[in-house]
Amino acid sequence: MTDCRLVIHGGAGVIDRASLSANREAQFRQALQDIAAAAFERLTSGASALEVVESAVMALEDFPLFNAGHGAVLNADGIAELDASIMDGATRSAGAVAAVRTSRNPVQLARAVMAQTEHVLLAGEGGDRLAAELGLPQVEGAYFVTKERAHQQALAARLGKVTLDHDSAYNGPAPNDKSGTVGAVARDMCGHLAAATSTGGMTNKRAGRCGDTPIIGAGTWADDDSCAVSATGHGEYFMRTVLAYDVHARLRYGGQSLIDAGNAALASVAALGGTGGLIAVDRYGEIAMPFNSEGMYRAWVGADGLVNVAIYTN
Repeated sequence: MTDCRLVIHGGAGVIDRASLSANREAQFRQALQDIAAAAFERLTSGASALEVVESAVMALEDFPLFNAGHGAVLNADGIAELDASIMDGATRSAGAVAAVRTSRNPVQLARAVMAQTEHVLLAGEGGDRLAAELGLPQVEGAYFVTKERAHQQALAARLGKVTLDHDSAYNGPAPNDKSGTVGAVARDMCGHLAAATSTGGMTNKRAGRCGDTPIIGAGTWADDDSCAVSATGHGEYFMRTVLAYDVHARLRYGGQSLIDAGNAALASVAALGGTGGLIAVDRYGEIAMPFNSEGMYRAWVGADGLVNVAIYTN
């Protein structure tokens, strides 16, 4: 038994079981298994929740099938613009970046914004400039563009659709799917909480569009007095409901359980017409992973210390 907890996600949205090939599903499951296992090993070895969520999201950013970092979707100009955020529940310190284009791991840059500046959010070229000044890895835009993502963007452009897809072979997701992100939440051996989130946003989005991921309280939240949350979904709705903070508020002021708070917060998104999901862990180690889409790539480790992986509801 352990007091440590970990949950990661690779996005929620239209994940058609019939269209997702067995080989591709196995790739997703193995990546989630490996990343969660490595992150949890760090937790049980004494790493802080903040360190672990950063490293887990960096690993998710590096895996080309998820919509973040290498493999991120492209905007209407055929360019990857990346958003990320991170929050420390022990201090409520937070950092975020929006629409950066050359930073290899946006979540690493988000933590640098938190730790090495007086700011919370930097956008565009200013964020990338900070990364270069600090010696964080910089890449050419082509690094982010996989063959599958380029195909998705071209198809979305022809259809005149704004879409965000999960199976990067583009053999299943519907063209109106606007959900997707990667993220992690953790509770460490000292009981501290942290959350981090990263995304490429929507395929064929307008240049400069930012969703909920870099908005503290919408896509990411962590407070040792309540919970840590990372959201994934149609960001415009998540911003309008301040989803991640809503989960916190329902615990802190409404006395709800984490599961009830997560479901209620997501219901407020659904009431506006939005879809997606969230992962959360509270101060007591309870875990919640609600979603109202066809699936959500996720892995978690509870009190038994075992890694669990799931995509669909069952």
